[in-house]
This record gives sequence, structure tokens and C-alpha cells, in this order.
Amino acid sequence: MKIFKLPSLPLATVTAVIIAVMLLLSVGMTYLGAIWYSTYLEDSIIENLPPRAAVAYRDLDKGVVPDQDSLKLLLANLNALQESTNFDFKLQMVILICGLLSALVCAIIGIFLSRQIARPLAELTSAADGLKSGDFSVSVTTSRHATREVSSLMGTFNALAGSLDSMEKRLRFNNMAVAHELRTPLTILRGSLQGMLDGVFPMDRKMMSDLLVQVEGLGRIVEDLRTLSLAIGQKLVMERSPTDVSQVVEAVLTSAKSMLETGTLTLETGLQPAFLSIDSSRIRQAVLALLENACRYAADGNWLRCETEQLPDKSVVIRLLDRGPGFPEGLDAVATNPFWRGDPSRSRATGGTGLGLSVVQAIAHAHGGHLEFANRQGGGAMVAIHLRPA
Repeated sequence: MKIFKLPSLPLATVTAVIIAVMLLLSVGMTYLGAIWYSTYLEDSIIENLPPRAAVAYRDLDKGVVPDQDSLKLLLANLNALQESTNFDFKLQMVILICGLLSALVCAIIGIFLSRQIARPLAELTSAADGLKSGDFSVSVTTSRHATREVSSLMGTFNALAGSLDSMEKRLRFNNMAVAHELRTPLTILRGSLQGMLDGVFPMDRKMMSDLLVQVEGLGRIVEDLRTLSLAIGQKLVMERSPTDVSQVVEAVLTSAKSMLETGTLTLETGLQPAFLSIDSSRIRQAVLALLENACRYAADGNWLRCETEQLPDKSVVIRLLDRGPGFPEGLDAVATNPFWRGDPSRSRATGGTGLGLSVVQAIAHAHGGHLEFANRQGGGAMVAIHLRPA
């Protein structure tokens, strides 16, 4: 059972309250000790007085004036007792002793309270040592006895530890994914080059073209990883200028016309004027990545629609709709896995890295927005880039 419970107050308030209580407690204990001892001495003096002097003393204490003889007798005996007992000195010593005892009691209580306040900090220090050693799974339990600042600090620490743990897991996964993505083209390049050196494969134009495809695939992976690194460092969008987003998207669609025709996609547009301060090169990169994904995964639907829209809050939406197979049921994997693929076997054949949606999502975040994706009723997928004013 908890002996003491600190309210969730600011640390300065708790400290001020504790100091005030300790001062009052110290003064109160000293006062009560002095009153008790003075009463004890008074009773001792009355017991040592002659009967008439004792009666006179009690009469004076009650506000009654005794007779003159009794009063003289009382004064004579009081002076004698005061000289023999050192009444003032004893009272001063009692006050000093009571003050020291009250200070000792307050110190004990203060140590107990300070430990109650410092205990969450000790737990936080221990958890921080674990975090320093690389154990990102550590956490601290927020105590009901902690002050408001300490509770806030512990909550922030838990959030930081959770974020580091998530980042460490994603970094480990990304390292394995990068190695996995690079292994196939590097194996093909090494095997092909070694075969040409050994004379097994002919060094002709077709072989060189196949090797160039693998090199281009490696270049796309490196460029996508670079884009994600810039996004982490918040350096992805450096130059923003007022632009009609619909014109940027229209230019990308025009340049990608041959790619869409190769993918047997019939393009339909609904480009409404939408003005926003954007980094045009990054928006072109995001739209092109979505078009490439559509050519790889939605070509069977033979239809693609691209829209731009200005919302009432001045934000802009770039929306692509298709009639392909759509996203799998676990949509969370699309957002959390940077190497997600809708069709792993087919994406390898077409050179996909699996980083496309992660790059688009990073560009959307850099513009203050987000990436939205969903399956359409009746089949197909919808991907929307939301961009917000700077």
C-alpha cells in the first residue's frame, strides 16, 4: 500500500508546498514543545510553593487578586525558586532541543519525499542507460506520484524509445531489402560479364543491351534510396514556387504517352486548374512514379484516369484511378513497407524496385500532405497525392 501520494502538480508548486509544510511543522513542533515544558515547570513550581503561596498563584492565574500577605509570600518564594531552578535557562534549552528535534523530523520527512519525487527519475536514468547501450525496447511506467514535468518527461522518453525502436527495425529490414534488391541485378551482371570474358556468351549488341537494363535498374534503386534519404533529412523539397499543378501533371502525361500506349492503357483526364506553391520537379517525379506503377500493375484494366482538384481549404489533390487488380487486403503493408510490391514476379520482369509508393509518399509529406490509396468499388485502385499550402 502506498504511504504517500504526490498530486500531479508542477514541480515548482510541489517544492514550494513541501517547504511551506516543513517550516510550519518545524515551528509547530518547537512551539508545542516549549508550551509543554513551560506547563511542566509551572506545575513543579506550584508543588514546591507553600500552601498560601500556591493558592495566591492560582488566584492570579484565574484573574483574582489575592490578599497582600499571600502575594508577598508568593513573590518571595517565586524569586527563590527561579534562582534555584534557572527557569529561563531550562526553557531556552528546551526550545533549542525541540527545534533540533523538529529539524531532524523534517529532514527525515524531506528525505522520504525527495526519494518519492526522484524515484521516477532514477527509473528514467536506468532506462536511458539501456537506450544508450542499444536496447530500444526499453520503456518506463508513468508513476501516479510523479510531478507534471516528470510525467511529461517520461511520456516523451517512451515516445522517443518507441520511435527509435521502430526506426531500428525498419533500418534492419531496409538493409536486408536493399541487399535483396541489389543481389539479382548484380548476380546477372557478374555472371554475364564473367561469361563474356570466358567466351561463353557472345559480346554482341543484344547482350550489352540486356546488361544496360540491369545497370539502369541499379540506378533507379540508388536514385530512389537517395530520394528517401533526402526526405528523412527534410531536404527533399528545397525550392517551391506558385504553380498550376494541372499544367505540371499535363506535361508529365504528355511525356509519358508512349509508355502508357506500350502498357495498353487508355488515358482519360479531368485536370482542373489548381494553384499551389510546389517543387515542380518533385511533383513530376511523384506523378511519373504513379504512372509507372499503373503501367506495371493496372495494364490489364486498359484504362487510367488522372485528375487534379483544388479543395476549399486551398489544398490540391492529384488523383489516379485505374481498373487493375487493386491493392491487397493488407493496405498497411503498402504504407509501412518501402519495398512493397503488388506482384513480385512481374515487377522483377519489368524492373520495379518496390520503392515507388514510398518515394511518392515522401514527396507528399515534404509538401505538407499525404498519400492516400484505396480500392475502388467494382475493381481497380485509387491513389491520391494530397498537397497543402506552405
